[in-house]
Amino acid sequence: MAVALTMAQMKIAVLRHSMRGERAQMAGTGAALGACLAAGTVYLGFQGADLLAAGYAVWMLGWMLGPVFMGGGDETLRPEYFSLLGLPPRRLATGLLVAAFVGLSPLVSLVALLGLVVFGVRLGVANALIALPAAVLQLAVFVLLSKVSVGLVGLALRSRAGAIGSGLLNGAILAGLGQIWVFFWAFGQTGVPTAVWYLPSGWGVLAVQGQWWALGALAVLVFLLLGAWAALLNRRAGAVRPSTRGRRPMTASTPGGAIVAKELRTWSRDLARNHQLTFALSYGICFAASPLVLGWNGMLPFAGPIFVVMAAAMAANLYGTDGTALWLTLMTPGTGDVRGRQLAWLSTQAPIAILLTVAFTSITGGPWPLILALLTALLGGAAGLVPLISLYALVPGTDPHRRAGNPLRTTEDDGGLTGLAYVMLALVALTGAPAALIALRYGWIGVPAGLLTGALYYWGFGLLAERRLRTHGPELLNTMRTGRKAETTVTSRYDSLSRKQKTIAWWCLGFGAIPLFPQGIVAAVFVANDMLRHTWFLATYMPPGLRYPVAAAMIALGLTMYTVGAWILKSPKTPKTS
Repeated sequence: MAVALTMAQMKIAVLRHSMRGERAQMAGTGAALGACLAAGTVYLGFQGADLLAAGYAVWMLGWMLGPVFMGGGDETLRPEYFSLLGLPPRRLATGLLVAAFVGLSPLVSLVALLGLVVFGVRLGVANALIALPAAVLQLAVFVLLSKVSVGLVGLALRSRAGAIGSGLLNGAILAGLGQIWVFFWAFGQTGVPTAVWYLPSGWGVLAVQGQWWALGALAVLVFLLLGAWAALLNRRAGAVRPSTRGRRPMTASTPGGAIVAKELRTWSRDLARNHQLTFALSYGICFAASPLVLGWNGMLPFAGPIFVVMAAAMAANLYGTDGTALWLTLMTPGTGDVRGRQLAWLSTQAPIAILLTVAFTSITGGPWPLILALLTALLGGAAGLVPLISLYALVPGTDPHRRAGNPLRTTEDDGGLTGLAYVMLALVALTGAPAALIALRYGWIGVPAGLLTGALYYWGFGLLAERRLRTHGPELLNTMRTGRKAETTVTSRYDSLSRKQKTIAWWCLGFGAIPLFPQGIVAAVFVANDMLRHTWFLATYMPPGLRYPVAAAMIALGLTMYTVGAWILKSPKTPKTS
């Protein structure tokens, strides 16, 4: 117990000294969003057992999948830090588990689990008393499932086969969650699926309802997960690298050719990039193929474009993943580093995208003009934006040879890396819009339009990236080494705003999509198809006369939030006064 308390105190000290500046703002925003979600989950405790169990299933999936997709989760205290102490694996795992309960994420989840107490109070005093240990055990299950999931993926990433397999599996899971409405619709499930009761996330609700065995099952599951995590910690020491024996030497006749060859070798040997590539591939195929369960194959041709967008998001921090090796690039100017990386990215991604597009579009018989126009524009846009965004919004990465036993952990700034991926998703998708619109209006004319815009994106964004690397190379290297961005003499409009204005802009632009799309547009579609009382869509629970007005009000709210956020940020850059 002394070891566990010491680790918890260490975690508190680290968080107390690190929550400053942009990191503190991002953590505050995340905590505010989490608090809203937690409050909504507690509200489900007043609605009934089915909705509450479904809410906790979503929380459990978030704990399991979130760290896998966003940099390996919280590693404020790493097992490697205690390798010289000689602690037994189970004792080390217990200490790290106690420390894992320190932080904003466990606190927000604990607030969400108060829904068990609310539900128990409605049933009786004994049920309310059972809800307290059930909430604690449920939180322990969430945290341990997160640790075990990350540990299994990290173990798989130590071999090429494991990296590819985990990438395929994770991509399929995320695509399935993104298209979950397809499966609900296909199997006639318009309410809460019965499967939530078979998941550990629903056992706490069962215990509160009076099925006392569920409380014991949670305790046993905690014990088993703790043992599994201890075993994974024991296997974590030392990453296994693929052997390079038997590989032919890398040869190139020009500096640009050397950059291409180096990047191609990195894409083939770096297990993290293997995982990213197969993840994007699996996501594109599974997302486009999901509507097949409804008998509709109209989304299949979009598998290639979806793959391109996701692959670009995975490579959004291309220069950051090199770590301080950036100094080699700066010391050898004129090598065409940006162009070489662009060509290497296209060489690895374009053949896969073209094969997917041709194969799946042949199955459906079209629409060829739209798909080809979209694919060519997206390939050029992605190849141009990948180096450009990674240089303008570089997230300091960990040197590859210094990465910990968790291969998913390529940077200490998980929030920045996640935000960069989302920005890349939006920007790459926008590059395909002009060609797609032309193809929809004029047919085959959209294909040369896609080729032209793709080539312009490739050349123009690459030119801007080269200029950025040439003029800001030392600052980028300093950022990579220290993790802090250099001070500049010009600041954006956002930096000159007051704290209140920044908060309003963050909320409006960050959360405007929630009322606009799911609660507005999607809810209106559900109401039009008589899909009532559907999960979290508010309009589907309204009386008949209020369903469409509520959906319309949500759409208006979302548009208003985006308008207010854009209005706050509309002014041009202003000189820095301090």
